[in-house]
Amino acid sequence: MMAAYYLFMLALAVVLTICYLSIWHKHFDMHITLIFVLVPIANLGYYLVSQSSTLEAALVATKMSYIGGCYLLYTLMLAVFSLCSIKIDRRVRVALLCFCTAMYICVLTIGKSPLYYADAELVQMGGVSALKKQYGPAHAAFIAMEVAYFCASFAAVVYTYLKNTQVSRKTLYLLFLTESVAMVCFFGGRMTVPGVELLAVAYDFALVVYLVIAYRMSMYNIGDSAIDSLKQSGATGFASFDFKYNYLGSNTTAKKVFPQLNELTVDMPLDSNEFMAQTVLPWLTAFEADQKDNTNLYKLGDKTYQIDVQYLYSGKRKTGYQLFITDDTVDQRYIKLLNSFNTQLQDEVEKKTAHIVEMHDNLVLSMATMVESRDNSTGGHIRRTSEGVRLLIAQMKGAGVDELTDSFCRNVIKAAPMHDLGKIAVDDAILRKPGRFTPEEFEKMKAHAAEGARIVHQILVGTDDYEFHRIAENVAHYHHERWDGSGYPEGLKGEEIPLEARIMAIADVYDALVSKRVYKEAMSFERADAIIMDGMGTQFDKRLEPYYVQARPYLEQYYQGLE
Repeated sequence: MMAAYYLFMLALAVVLTICYLSIWHKHFDMHITLIFVLVPIANLGYYLVSQSSTLEAALVATKMSYIGGCYLLYTLMLAVFSLCSIKIDRRVRVALLCFCTAMYICVLTIGKSPLYYADAELVQMGGVSALKKQYGPAHAAFIAMEVAYFCASFAAVVYTYLKNTQVSRKTLYLLFLTESVAMVCFFGGRMTVPGVELLAVAYDFALVVYLVIAYRMSMYNIGDSAIDSLKQSGATGFASFDFKYNYLGSNTTAKKVFPQLNELTVDMPLDSNEFMAQTVLPWLTAFEADQKDNTNLYKLGDKTYQIDVQYLYSGKRKTGYQLFITDDTVDQRYIKLLNSFNTQLQDEVEKKTAHIVEMHDNLVLSMATMVESRDNSTGGHIRRTSEGVRLLIAQMKGAGVDELTDSFCRNVIKAAPMHDLGKIAVDDAILRKPGRFTPEEFEKMKAHAAEGARIVHQILVGTDDYEFHRIAENVAHYHHERWDGSGYPEGLKGEEIPLEARIMAIADVYDALVSKRVYKEAMSFERADAIIMDGMGTQFDKRLEPYYVQARPYLEQYYQGLE
């Protein structure tokens, strides 16, 4: 009777494995496939133990059955995690596999060492052979390992049931039932039926469950279902090529779009056909150079097709290229109309935006002019310094200075009129004083730099042009800083001073020198130039000297035109 039991369990495992192979698909989870490999081996071991006539034969068969004990529950756990869409770190999986292997190495010492079985003898129970064992210390580690696998599997199922609605509830029920049966058979089977390995039943039951799950997997694997549906419907064309650009095959839809595919045979290189060499081959080479360059349009009569290039996979391994061909005629017509509308709309937006920007710039310039009108010693200073900044930047840009982008140059020139906005907070008695300041008055005047930065920040706080906002604020805040660190308001030194403020400083001082003030006459260009050159490396950035020297004739020409 017992012999028939073990033979039936083995036969059932083999039949279930054959059934699985008949529906096997390369996209099936690898762990499920391993389960169908390991269970027949484990059940074969149980059957051979029952038929053993010698202790040595029984021990060999036991070692075979332990392949299930050491590796099967590990594989079942990985299958559960995979079906629950829970990822296990690769290092953890490798570590667990190494531990299972260590356990099996301990099993292989049976009959040679007391490490796993301290003692074993062959006895007869129910008409079949069985081993009467005394367990060694390694067996306790084996039990702990199995308990850990059971607990991890149960935890994964419960967690997924509570947290992940994208996993089939029926699959979770089946997994929970499988783990429950396996646990009962593993821990309670021998106490209920002495000498009978009920794990054989648990293993076959697991095969039945996983056969059902495998059958249902195709319904829940949206990727595979979608591809199969596309192939059957014929709405999408497919053409495949290997990495040497040899033709591998295509479907009917692809051949309708590219009749030249009919002239190719499998393994024929693309460049053997003139059309394919001039049309398809460039798409593949462009994709190989840049995977983002994977979409192309192809016109055939009044139709427009979208050609998407992707890698061709065999499992997880790249094996070539795949063309996906879809009719994009309607969408392209829509895009053409939409682009035409967008162009018109963009023109209108650009006109409105330019008008708003112009209004904003005029408002800022008006504010700066209003502030300047309060200062009876700097009439026209804003206009003149702005031109000075423009001339300096023109020389820097002509020399190809790396830091000068087009937007930077544009924004510095645009920000120049705002550099003295902070003077709006200076008392009129100081600002309009017809002479030099006392030390106390000068300290109050110096506050205009930080105040100007605050005002500029408030004016531009809502602008989308962050670069202009930053440059304008820096110009107002730091145009009185000196290269040697003796300037104000922060005492910045060297490259701590933003480049835009260093440029502004030269234009600002030059204008102060060559312009008439209530407390002095205008200096000659020669004298002003000598002062500026003397300040290079102390007051001004020495690296800006060559650009100032190049701009000097244009500055003199400009100021002469104002006289």
